Amino acid sequence: MYRWIPLIIAIGLALVLYTAIGKDPTKLETARLNDPVPEFNLSTLENDLQVVTQEQLKGKPMLLNVWATWCPSCRVEHDYLLQLSRAGIPIVGLNYKDERPAALEWLARLGNPYELNIFDPQGKLGFDLGVYGAPETYLIDNKGYVRFRHVGVVDAKVWAQTLEPLYAKLSK
Repeated sequence: MYRWIPLIIAIGLALVLYTAIGKDPTKLETARLNDPVPEFNLSTLENDLQVVTQEQLKGKPMLLNVWATWCPSCRVEHDYLLQLSRAGIPIVGLNYKDERPAALEWLARLGNPYELNIFDPQGKLGFDLGVYGAPETYLIDNKGYVRFRHVGVVDAKVWAQTLEPLYAKLSK
């Protein structure tokens, strides 16, 4: 009877691996797709007395970028986010599970692409959004609804092929 256990484990493992073949890890389900950004009440990164709510994510289409200083991929995309910001694309930052002094120093040293930076040290808003990790970028419409989620680095290719066409539709 016990001689079948390795075979059963091998078959189980093979089934798990087979179901994962061909799946793109950047195409994760978006729990909040077509739902409003969840309610929150957090401070800005720059001022712990300045409260931000989901109401600040209404009025115009924007990118909501989840970032942290401990995230190497966030550093990779940072320069491109600065380019988008200079081109007039509104970007709100969600500083996720980070330390305030480190995040402020990062922005002072590398530049700040964010119109507004929400400080989420416990990751509560990130959890409510369904964040797996950083970086993640959400496309938010003018009514504060999540219309798209990109997992991973935003670069020129991702912007041109995916985010810009969706942003352009929302901006009409």
